[in-house]
Amino acid sequence: MTIAENKVVTLHYTLTDDEGTIIDQSDDGSFLYLHGASNIIPGLENALTGKTTGDELKVTVPPEEGYGERDDARRENVPREMFPADAEIKAGMQFHAEGPEGEMMTVTVAGVEGDTVIIDANHPLAGMQLNFDVKVIEVRDALAEEVEHGHVHEPNGHPH
Repeated sequence: MTIAENKVVTLHYTLTDDEGTIIDQSDDGSFLYLHGASNIIPGLENALTGKTTGDELKVTVPPEEGYGERDDARRENVPREMFPADAEIKAGMQFHAEGPEGEMMTVTVAGVEGDTVIIDANHPLAGMQLNFDVKVIEVRDALAEEVEHGHVHEPNGHPH
């Protein structure tokens, strides 16, 4: 069975940066996604289209097909008082925040300068070329409920 829209794909992968540093990996059969539902970055999903069980490939994904370019407008200085009073705020910490349209987003603390916290709403991998080493473990038809919900469900169902 080949990878196409509405197929559930199980992958083993290793993601590295251009220096070869491992950013993420999964080799235990736990990474599944619904192809065609924007569950993974476009550059990787496009490269997997048409592949089949057992295929192995190396995929280089430029920022525009991954997490986008870094956008300096997504960095902001906010008052320290916007964070819990008892929390020690350090660079690299991540918090959930409400975006301008009311959407939930993750922001990373880029730095602290006195009573000002510099936050960055860019995805941590924005602006990076991503290098994937991928093996297709399994391809199956998605269940009607998975297609309807837009994601893979656990073997014993998925309560909503």
